[in-house]
Amino acid sequence: MTEPHLPNQDEVRAAYHQGEEAVVELVDGFIKIIAGLAIRVQALEDQLAKNSHNSGKPPSSDGFKKPRTRSLRKASGKKSGGQPGHQGHSLKAVAEPDTIQVHRVSHCQHCHSSLADICPTAYEQRQGFDLPPVRLVVTEHRAEIKTCPGCGQSSQADFPAEVSQPVQYGPVIKSQAVYFNQYHFIPLERTGEILADLYGQPLADDTIISAGETLAQQVAPVNALVKPYLSALQKS
Repeated sequence: MTEPHLPNQDEVRAAYHQGEEAVVELVDGFIKIIAGLAIRVQALEDQLAKNSHNSGKPPSSDGFKKPRTRSLRKASGKKSGGQPGHQGHSLKAVAEPDTIQVHRVSHCQHCHSSLADICPTAYEQRQGFDLPPVRLVVTEHRAEIKTCPGCGQSSQADFPAEVSQPVQYGPVIKSQAVYFNQYHFIPLERTGEILADLYGQPLADDTIISAGETLAQQVAPVNALVKPYLSALQKS
């Protein structure tokens, strides 16, 4: 679109001296220019207002100007926060803590006399809830080997089914790795990093993949039974 021509001061003065008709023609040209610019501004505003909700544009095109979602919930008129009668879940002290740490008074806070051999008259109690240090527990499996006094042959006990290698990870940590990777969609490398941060033992990508395949085989019979019911529910 060509840019509109705007008259300069000389052209405006010339129209003024030419009389009323020249001035009217000049103003009429201004009106047409203003109307054209208004149409262009409106078109640009309409283009900027388009998003994935009011046009065929994909959501990825919304960028940082995504439309604000509006809640469908209606105001209840109640104050925010816990309502009267609501059972709270605040942290409460327990009657029998797992460990007790006694913080001793060694000197008087007033005259600085030694109190090392003085028995306390009371205690002020505070409780802290936290996780204990977490580390992998290594269990060594030993299968007994015994020699029969009757025939002289040796017999060995069976290892548990899940203990198939001389050194291996147990089912709990492998299940947790699959949980992170498959349920929470955490990449293999990051799953290994999480386990290293939590337990000081990173799992290799192949180990996590193998654990996922083993778990898939174990739940396959259950999935086969559940799928027909899910399909029936979706059709109903």
